[in-house]
Amino acid sequence: MAFPFSLLAREKIGNFLKRVSSSKEDKALIENFFSLSLLQGLNYIFPLITFPYLVRILGPAKFGLVIFAQSFIWYFVLLTDYGFNFTANRSVSVNKNNIDEVSRIYCTVNVIKFMLLIISFLLLFLFVNFIPKFKEERLVYYFTFLTVAGNALFPTWFFQGMERMKYIAVLNCLAKAVFTVSIFVFVRRVENYVYVPLLNSLGYLTAGLVSVAIVSRDFGVRFFMPKMIDIIGMLKEGWRVFISTIAISAYSTTRVFSVGLLTNDTITGLYAIADKLINIIQATWLIPLVQAIYPRLSNIYARDKRQSFRYMKRFQNFSTIAYIVMLPILFLAAPYVIKVVSGHAYPESVIAFRILLVAFLFTTANAFRAQFLLAAGWDDLYSRIHVMAGILGILLTFFLTYKISYIGPAIALTIVEITVLYLTVKAVIDRSGDAR
Repeated sequence: MAFPFSLLAREKIGNFLKRVSSSKEDKALIENFFSLSLLQGLNYIFPLITFPYLVRILGPAKFGLVIFAQSFIWYFVLLTDYGFNFTANRSVSVNKNNIDEVSRIYCTVNVIKFMLLIISFLLLFLFVNFIPKFKEERLVYYFTFLTVAGNALFPTWFFQGMERMKYIAVLNCLAKAVFTVSIFVFVRRVENYVYVPLLNSLGYLTAGLVSVAIVSRDFGVRFFMPKMIDIIGMLKEGWRVFISTIAISAYSTTRVFSVGLLTNDTITGLYAIADKLINIIQATWLIPLVQAIYPRLSNIYARDKRQSFRYMKRFQNFSTIAYIVMLPILFLAAPYVIKVVSGHAYPESVIAFRILLVAFLFTTANAFRAQFLLAAGWDDLYSRIHVMAGILGILLTFFLTYKISYIGPAIALTIVEITVLYLTVKAVIDRSGDAR
């Protein structure tokens, strides 16, 4: 049965590529995607180099601490993003030929981000000064927090909306290059672990500062102080997606965080190896595809709802079939992959990695349907689904981590992704109506 299925999968993928190359718009999209994927691939070669090195030099315990700090600080990244990667992205996409409107959106978003950055730092200050677990390693958390500032400066949403994703890949590649070279220079023994978050943050800050100059020089965006009514309006527009993003984080970012809180640094490190690998797989091919398609999907929906729905289905079917073909290979290769990146075939990491691979199947099978909800302006529906999933996810993650340790978050993620897939498919069928 495997051989005919493989032939069928290849035939479907081949037919898909023929269909999407039939127009100038689609050809541009394919070129944009492959350009972004190539650069993203280079972008992830750097972590693949530093990842095994850091696991070996720092050991599971200190590596676990560094990854735990990243997962904790990521909540502040989510706060400063405020869902703008979807709402502001959509606004820029619709108005990309109107530089005055684009400038207004850009300045309004950045003023809000600056205010949220200040609030984030005040919250961090309270955590690291009054909670013993954080106070003991305060430098690790402060250095990691600089990533929040770099991320706030870097306008991913702007480049996506303008459909110029090559800037995202190139500048992220720059950030990773700075980090990678620095790691081998400054991190030579386990005592140097505190340098890891500092060097990582400096890479993000460099990319953020460079991006500000590019936005002004290459796109002609003017900088000015936005009106209060624009700030309030942008906050209201992003609120539902922001809540959804926080909810999604409850069953994604919280995985490492829950293990770090309920176990120890060594177990956290062993789980983090698997979690990091699944993130690399996701970011190497699914995220570039979603980033390339979402602004185009929003733009098409504004003109033709039927075409937008068909467009979404083509890419959803393609990505799902492609991952189903890859899944058995990745599942069987799991022990070898873990050994290559960590120097040891840790059984804990192998088990977690395999469960996460299954969870990622349901993530892939739903990626473009979820984006369609936002492209169609159904933010309320998107928000309800992910808030429900977030509540379920955070309860399951902490409960299962407490009961069965590092395996818990991976199983919780699988259950939640199946739930989100079911709810999203049902929502798209119920809401799309004439668009189908």
